[in-house]
Amino acid sequence: MIRFLCCKLPYIRIVHWTVFAVLCHSLLLAADRGTIVREAVIYLSPDTNSNKLGQVERGRELILLDRSPNWLHVEALLGSSYAQDPAFVLEDEDQGKTISGWVLDSGVVWASAANGDRIVFGAAVDSEDEASRRGGRRGAAQDALRLYRRVYDIFPTAPLAGEALYRAADIRWQVDKADMQSRPSAREKESYLRYGINEESMKLVMKKFPDSKWAQLAAFHLIDNKLCGDWQGSSKCPDKEADMYEKYVKEHPESPAAPEALYNAASRRAALIEIYKTEEQPKKSEQSKGLAIALAQQLISRYPQSDWSSRGQTLLFLVQQGVPTYGNAIQ
Repeated sequence: MIRFLCCKLPYIRIVHWTVFAVLCHSLLLAADRGTIVREAVIYLSPDTNSNKLGQVERGRELILLDRSPNWLHVEALLGSSYAQDPAFVLEDEDQGKTISGWVLDSGVVWASAANGDRIVFGAAVDSEDEASRRGGRRGAAQDALRLYRRVYDIFPTAPLAGEALYRAADIRWQVDKADMQSRPSAREKESYLRYGINEESMKLVMKKFPDSKWAQLAAFHLIDNKLCGDWQGSSKCPDKEADMYEKYVKEHPESPAAPEALYNAASRRAALIEIYKTEEQPKKSEQSKGLAIALAQQLISRYPQSDWSSRGQTLLFLVQQGVPTYGNAIQ
């Protein structure tokens, strides 16, 4: 029996090494992640005459399974037909339809590609520009979102990763914000009574890139969910919102959004001048005037090159001239 095992040992070792080699090869292939910067058809076999399994959109993540001349055998996650907007499915957070098939070996950027992050980022910028054009390519905004997200997912340590993750979050935020504002609840006075904007993407930016300008911009977006839908002529809302914007500037004085936040605070203090008059609180009206002037002057002096500074100059002029900036008053 021992003699039999000894005779079999070399064979067993060969089998083990063969299995090990096959597994390693499969793992290496599976670990090769990438994305596509063009639209592509995924086929059943490496032949354009074979059955078409689906359409792979720009920015979808691909996992390499195998290669053949001019073809790639990949696994791709497509949008779910049951999703509200299938084009916005992101692989790491939503359920989608995963399919395996063959695509032509062109327009695919792998994690190992030289300047891969810049290639994908550039494709995202192109798609975002296309989305901003009248009559631009349908689905271009969704393409841009996915491509930006792929920069972070596939090249997490690249210099562009933070900006790309923020841009992806920003596109999603703008889309969700437009949806929120289209709902009847958007006109509710209290923020908790309306449909809120999903904060996960912005919070991920803040978590992954703390103390960066992208995290500061993400924090600015989060204020949207705390704003009143409609002031309804009450001082409570603009007073609370001014405090939030002032706090943001104190905590993020170097943020690219700081000038806008300071202007938003000043404009709300200016609005309170008239609102407090209607509430028969003349003392608070005068205090608001002083605060609005101080904030506008701070904006002009601290951020002189910003467009918000020019708007602050206009606001300052109106407040000093006693021109109402809120309501329907005509002098």
